[in-house]
Amino acid sequence: MDIITMGIDIGSTSSKAVILKNGKDVLAKEVVSLGAGTTGAQQVIDKVVAETKLGKEDIDYIVATGYGRNSFKGADKTMSELSCHAKGGVFLFGDIGTIVDIGGQDIKALAVRDGMLQNFLMNDKCAAGTGRFLEVMARVLDVHIDDLGKLDAEATGKASISSTCTVFAESEVISALAKDNPIPNIVRGIHASVATKVAGLARRVGLKQPVVMTGGVSRNPGIVRALENELDCEIKVSEDSQLAGAFGAALYAYEACQQQK
Repeated sequence: MDIITMGIDIGSTSSKAVILKNGKDVLAKEVVSLGAGTTGAQQVIDKVVAETKLGKEDIDYIVATGYGRNSFKGADKTMSELSCHAKGGVFLFGDIGTIVDIGGQDIKALAVRDGMLQNFLMNDKCAAGTGRFLEVMARVLDVHIDDLGKLDAEATGKASISSTCTVFAESEVISALAKDNPIPNIVRGIHASVATKVAGLARRVGLKQPVVMTGGVSRNPGIVRALENELDCEIKVSEDSQLAGAFGAALYAYEACQQQK
């Protein structure tokens, strides 16, 4: 008999859900741009269930992870996003040495050995380098955050944004605008600032290839390119990188079902 499991990753700025059959077949996956403390979790569940044409009663087990996991009442179990990103990353990419996860509120660097999480470091005390940091910078530049990657590709140079502190970096961006620096060059400078911050964590956790990137910021090719330059190695991304935590949660849900047998 088939085992149907759901993983839901409730982040600070978005909610992600994945439904798996027998721990390997992807039946549905969805992202909603609403995070913890909103209706995002319920919305993404409704969307992902509707996509499968299953009823909620057909889901055998649900694991929740992410920033808002403890306030979500609809899961059978909650798990750390660190464990879920490691398991989901291995599912999506296969062999992994290091995972870099940039979310809305924090940055994580995970050392993975033989498919298992071995060590991690995270920056969750400051917005520097996070999705929130990029939102602030985009607002100062009066551009949409989703356009940052495209603007980076248009850069002919790189404005100097030396600070990784959100407040000071904002001042630097305003100063760069006042000096008539082209917006694409400022964006590239912002991305380089983020890469410096993230690369420091990755090196400290024990950088080992292959290196993969998860989290919503992985959709920004300018950040990926800047981090590749900073670390001097290829960084793998997937169209499902943002869903790595949800994939891991669904896989842990499958394991929980097997243990109940």
